[in-house]
Amino acid sequence: MKKNEVISVEVIDLCKDYGSILASDHINLQAHQGEIIALLGPNGAGKSTLMNMIAGYLAPMSGNIKILGQDITEAPIFAKQNIGFLPEGSPLYADLSVKMFLNYMAQLRGAGKKAVQNVAQIANITNVMAQKIETLSKGYLRRVGFAQSILANPPILLLDEPTDGLDPNQKEYMRNLIMQMASDKTIIISTHLLEEAESICNRIIILDKGKVKADGTLKQILQKTKTKTLAAAFRQLTTEQEAD
Repeated sequence: MKKNEVISVEVIDLCKDYGSILASDHINLQAHQGEIIALLGPNGAGKSTLMNMIAGYLAPMSGNIKILGQDITEAPIFAKQNIGFLPEGSPLYADLSVKMFLNYMAQLRGAGKKAVQNVAQIANITNVMAQKIETLSKGYLRRVGFAQSILANPPILLLDEPTDGLDPNQKEYMRNLIMQMASDKTIIISTHLLEEAESICNRIIILDKGKVKADGTLKQILQKTKTKTLAAAFRQLTTEQEAD
């Protein structure tokens, strides 16, 4: 990384447990402007927990998170103003129309009606703006969730399974969109799709049992694991400890 690159997100010795389960085990990482980072890991690895802590939805047991240099515990509003978050499942107001929901979220984010029109076009949801959210397919729900995450044009995007429920054409559209937006943003994607990490991300972090098992480019991870494919590297890094 160049020394003058903006550190958008800094995670310092982060720990979080759920009783006997350690979901984040002394995690350290930095994310810079212009990076698209994939968080990979098996179910229960701690991906969503980490995303929710960075977004400020969950409090860590110990450790610190800085957003654009400011600790989120000392400046929580600043952190939320600079983060767009698409959570897993994307909880929405089911009884509202898409337009009403986005207008409401725009008011909360300090964005205007033009922003709603803009994100509706970007997310390709203009044809369902009058529909109630409860009537939407899973794919449209993800796109509406994505639209709300970019309403205020935040410099940091946290996207938990952004292409979940999308058909192949919609997946390609979303992935191209994410790559186009990345030049002036930091984008962290939690995904279980290895091809998604390979095709759009310039950095991959593999988590297992709350620990960072690898962090680097695809080439660096393949060199570290002495494997030829990301799938082989993933298996090696996430199955070695199963007998413990």
